[in-house]
Amino acid sequence: MVSQSNKWMWAALVVVLVATGAIVVVALRPDRAPVSAPAALTGTQGAPADASGELTYERLTRPARTQVSDAEGRVLALFTDGARTVRVSGPERTFGEARFTHATVTTDGWIRLAPKPWKAGAERESWFRPWLSRMVKDRSPDALAIAMQYQDGAKARKDAKGIQYAGDASFGPYSADDPDGRAENSDFYDYLGVPWDFPDGRHERPDKAHFRSLDCSGFIRMVYGYRMKYPLLGTNTKGPGLPRRAFALAAVGPGTLLIPSTGRPARDYDLLQEGDLVFFSHGEEAGPTIQHSGIYIGVDDSGHHRFMSSRVKADGPTFGDFGGESLLDGPSYWSARFLTARRI
Repeated sequence: MVSQSNKWMWAALVVVLVATGAIVVVALRPDRAPVSAPAALTGTQGAPADASGELTYERLTRPARTQVSDAEGRVLALFTDGARTVRVSGPERTFGEARFTHATVTTDGWIRLAPKPWKAGAERESWFRPWLSRMVKDRSPDALAIAMQYQDGAKARKDAKGIQYAGDASFGPYSADDPDGRAENSDFYDYLGVPWDFPDGRHERPDKAHFRSLDCSGFIRMVYGYRMKYPLLGTNTKGPGLPRRAFALAAVGPGTLLIPSTGRPARDYDLLQEGDLVFFSHGEEAGPTIQHSGIYIGVDDSGHHRFMSSRVKADGPTFGDFGGESLLDGPSYWSARFLTARRI
């Protein structure tokens, strides 16, 4: 994306006459599809939810979870046992990425992070009611909106110290040694350009070559860790936080394992919820080894299950189809390699 100044060289300018007589200038790059607008986000306001009145609680299975509804019967939120991510109902939003796909994803789910993992009966705890009341009204960026802030063309956002914490992210620098053409090992602190001390005692310094870059697990750690404050680990071992690599997130990550890996393509799509982590093998032949990770974003306008991840060919976070459709179902590259899923 924009981590290197020499990657945005124009190949050509094509002038296209459209039916209205307007002139559209389309910029072509040697390794890209035609330029389109950056990711679109639109929303519609539905009936306001109400968490202040009488609430009802229903226990559901596969996975074990609690559905919370208001006095009018409207579902307010879904809390999954063992997980902190909560699907809160809110205004519908439509996410698009016109540069790399015609597909859009519309959802009324807002993915928030509860202060602790859920368990049956937790609605009786003191934190629950005030937290839910705030969340049903909260329109600040959730996990899905935060993820979109790293797509191609996303605008830069800086904190009070002038550190850019969001904006167009690359996957990593060019590498002749990497079979995919770009180097991995781009974590959130590389994107930020700041050193980081992890609670498990590991200290990391950013690599200048990986500035403004996020590999697949680095992208997840940026969204849920740095931005949403889920604890982060500096290693790939089990602990109270998100480990570094995709295989470790899948095997020993926190939360609830939704779809155990059998070594064969997973097909239990009905178990998934927006914001879940999804894991894949990668390479010419599908296999049982986890080598890639992403975030499930929901069912698109064609009825397909779509995910978002940071990948080499799109050079950063995308739910588009350049270099392989971002689908868990259908005859796509990634659907044949989808192995397991976890809700954190």
